[in-house]
Amino acid sequence: MKADIHPKYNPVVFQDVTSNFSFLTRSTLTSKDRIKWEDGEEYPLVKVEISSASHPFYTGKQKLIDTSGRIDKFKKRYTK
Repeated sequence: MKADIHPKYNPVVFQDVTSNFSFLTRSTLTSKDRIKWEDGEEYPLVKVEISSASHPFYTGKQKLIDTSGRIDKFKKRYTK
């Protein structure tokens, strides 16, 4: 394996902004936002729109989340 070609792999907190669910895992993603976790350490915070806590497949609830207006564009284009 070549040295110094792989990205850093560090602990990161992912937070679902729709359900306020957070979990700590390891990732190559980084962020300027920081959060103090349950263990007292501070970790980078990556905000996500959908996680297992808010996804309809895992929750069994149908919830419509449209942050970029894709549904409106689709309806506008294909309604006649």
